[in-house]
Amino acid sequence: MNFTETAWKVFNQSIEDYHVSDDVNSLINNPFEKDTLERILYAKNWIDTVQWHLEDIIRDENIDPAEALQLKRTIDASNQKRTDLVEFIDSWFLTKFENITPKPDAKINTETPAWAVDRLSILALKVYHMSLEANRESASEEHRANCQAKLEVLLTQKEDLSTSIDQLLADIESGNVKMKVYKQMKMYNDDSLNPILYQKGQQK
Repeated sequence: MNFTETAWKVFNQSIEDYHVSDDVNSLINNPFEKDTLERILYAKNWIDTVQWHLEDIIRDENIDPAEALQLKRTIDASNQKRTDLVEFIDSWFLTKFENITPKPDAKINTETPAWAVDRLSILALKVYHMSLEANRESASEEHRANCQAKLEVLLTQKEDLSTSIDQLLADIESGNVKMKVYKQMKMYNDDSLNPILYQKGQQK
């Protein structure tokens, strides 16, 4: 089983586990051993899955404004955790390939392996939920047909993205691609970088 096959399997296990209770307040129960890549991937997708449902909830037109504000802050915190974990996955890959010397003409990819994996994790959620819609008995036949067509596109995207990720990892391992990691430098959660936050502190 190659990397993306393993990742896809782990992502879907996380999604299935979440939907046992289907509750954004459910606590993660990671079934994989400590320090394994599978454990990291499971944790990554669990964050994505919870955030997927938080994004659904906050779009309720009748939601209480105070609840919406709290949800927005929860989503912001989740986004930070997601970014931190993606960067941790890239650190895992950096360690894995630390003894690889890139060739003099090695190329640099537009995104790191972990950010591509991030897209694969989100894609697993899209496939899961589009499949539900394509088979939802309470929906119209037209709705189910439209969702089935979208599902087929998503599955093609999954095959293409998986191939691209596996090719990228192979190119890094062979020295044809140089792996470089740039921190995301998110500013909105940082009291010293978000002007709304630090100006408020200066006014006290």
